[in-house]
Amino acid sequence: MTTRAGEPLRYDDVVRVRALSKTYPPVKGRRGAAGAPEVRATDQVTLDVRHGEIFGLLGPNGAGKSTLVRQLTGLLRPDSGSVEILGHDIVRHPERAARILAYLGQESSALDELTVALAAETTGRLRGLEARAARAERDAVLDELGLAPLAGRPLKKLSGGQRRLACLAAALVGARPLLVLDEPTTGMDPVARRAVWAAVDRRRAEQGATVLLVTHNVIEAETVLDRVAVLDEGRVIACDTPAGLKERVSGEVRVELVWRERAPLEVPEVAVLRERAVEAGRRWTLRLAPEEARAAVATVTGGAAFAALDDFTLATPSLEDVYLALGGEARQGLVKA
Repeated sequence: MTTRAGEPLRYDDVVRVRALSKTYPPVKGRRGAAGAPEVRATDQVTLDVRHGEIFGLLGPNGAGKSTLVRQLTGLLRPDSGSVEILGHDIVRHPERAARILAYLGQESSALDELTVALAAETTGRLRGLEARAARAERDAVLDELGLAPLAGRPLKKLSGGQRRLACLAAALVGARPLLVLDEPTTGMDPVARRAVWAAVDRRRAEQGATVLLVTHNVIEAETVLDRVAVLDEGRVIACDTPAGLKERVSGEVRVELVWRERAPLEVPEVAVLRERAVEAGRRWTLRLAPEEARAAVATVTGGAAFAALDDFTLATPSLEDVYLALGGEARQGLVKA
């Protein structure tokens, strides 16, 4: 059996994306305001998401993650390429997406006037649940996420993290084989984040759900993802397990230097280090071979530079280091925690 693209169908593939591209045209400025140039939001994106895995899209702001997700969920038509979810052609039939996936976007303002309980129950009813079943799932999900005490509160009256959690609760009512979550834990405290990932894992284990997660949080990506596609300027520049990606920079050490006020560039050895550093205010981040890392630490702790040094750390590489090693353009764009 083959797909519409003529390729052999793999029965463990839930999502198949082939050569997906989307370009936003330039926008002319008005009344003296600057216009916006043409933007290639997704550029020949090809990837597969397998049954039962948590697959991540990782990249800085503006990398094309949310645009890609809107194309996968049938909300935005691509200029070219194909999207198949469980064998359904989503480009030709975008209306089918709502029947096979649950989507939590970055903005969910349509639910703001509803209470937490009503938002979850209404979502279940829209997905075909009978009233009694919708209420039962509503109550179970609110308990699971610790939202029962807020059940009667309108979403618009909640804090940012609480509102985000309530929107996730609504997305989880009425089981779907694919969960598409765009930055689901934004604004949440650690307790809420743990509840989110416990709920996601439970649906994968008990319902066989597949999860597509959008994030620019490096720690989150390394902790929860089975595989990750790294996006940069609309392109997939790498796709592997987090461990597999980090293996590409396994021979390096991350060195972070924090200066008290400014780096002492009058010290020749520090000026040389600057050529290899990613600068963020007073913080310098370098990826160095182990012997180079030892030499760099000796330079800043044992010589004239020491008086200007506030702190330093050594660490094994993260997915952010992978992104930079692969040529990512947003040199300060990924979030570490």
